[in-house]
Amino acid sequence: MDKPTEKDIDFTLMRAIQKGDMVAFNAMVDRYKDRLMNVIGRMLSSPEEAEDIVQETFVRVYQHRQSFNFQHCFSTWIYTIGLNLARNELRKRRRFKFFEISELQGNEKEFAVEAKVPSRLPEMLNEAVDTLPSKYREAFLLRDIEEMPYEEVAKVLDVPLGTVKSRVNRARLMLREKLQPR
Repeated sequence: MDKPTEKDIDFTLMRAIQKGDMVAFNAMVDRYKDRLMNVIGRMLSSPEEAEDIVQETFVRVYQHRQSFNFQHCFSTWIYTIGLNLARNELRKRRRFKFFEISELQGNEKEFAVEAKVPSRLPEMLNEAVDTLPSKYREAFLLRDIEEMPYEEVAKVLDVPLGTVKSRVNRARLMLREKLQPR
C-alpha cells in the first residue's frame, strides 16, 4: 500500500475536524504551527505578534472548518488565512503610531525584543531576507523555505504563476547581491 501523501493526511484530519474531533484539530495544529510561525514571524518580526496571528489563524480554521473545499490543498487555505491576518496587522501598524522615538531614549531595554531566528537559516541570510520588500519576501519564504510548489504559492498569494516565479527569482537575485562578500 502506498504511503499517504501530505494532502491525504490533511484531508483525513480535516474530515475529522469537521465532525468536531479535537484530537484531529490538535494534530493539525502540530503539523502547521511551526511552519506558519516561521513565515508569519518573518513578516512581522515580532515573535509575540506572530504567535497571536498563528493562534488566530487556527481559531479561524476551526470556526470556518465546514467551509473548507476539498478540491483545494489545506496548506493553501491555512497559509492564505495566516498571511491575510499578518498583512492586516502590518496595515494596522502603518495606520497607528504607538509611541514617539524620543520616548525610547533611556528605555532601550524596556522595548528590546528577543528575535527568534529559525534554525534553518544562517543568521546572515536571515537578516538579508528581512530586508526584502514584503511581496518578494513572502514568495521566497513560501517557495524556498517552506518548499511549497510554485502553483500553491500562486494560490496562497493570489497572483499568477509567472508572477510568483518572477518574485522568487527577483528575491534570490536581491539576496545574492546582499550576501556577496565586499
